[in-house]
Amino acid sequence: MNNPQELKIWNGRHVELEIHYTDGETERLSLDVVSDSAADFERGFLGESTPLAKAILGQAAGSEFTYPAGRVRILSVSPSQNEPPADAAKRREETIQKAVRDSERTNQILFASSFSGKWGDYDPDSLKEDDEKR
Repeated sequence: MNNPQELKIWNGRHVELEIHYTDGETERLSLDVVSDSAADFERGFLGESTPLAKAILGQAAGSEFTYPAGRVRILSVSPSQNEPPADAAKRREETIQKAVRDSERTNQILFASSFSGKWGDYDPDSLKEDDEKR
């Protein structure tokens, strides 16, 4: 098998990296590169078509390069030992649906707050919270 120092970042690899942001902050990330359908960034699974994944694909440990947010340094690359969660796609869809509902509610509130018509003002507090899943 290849020397871990020679491994390149591809789908199925575990990556330890540091991002040195332009504002002086440094963040260390531990991620597994996976297909987009298995992506779950909160759990450490980076989808292969995300901007960060595109920037690191093909890199090896020790690589350092400029990224729009700052500088990236690849600390280590190894075969992934983790299985992406089976429910990643479902959780992502639920998150999207919640964001859409929240956005619709915000739009209703903004409209109600700014509208005054001949039939009276709209009261944004009278809008009911839509907690039901659609």
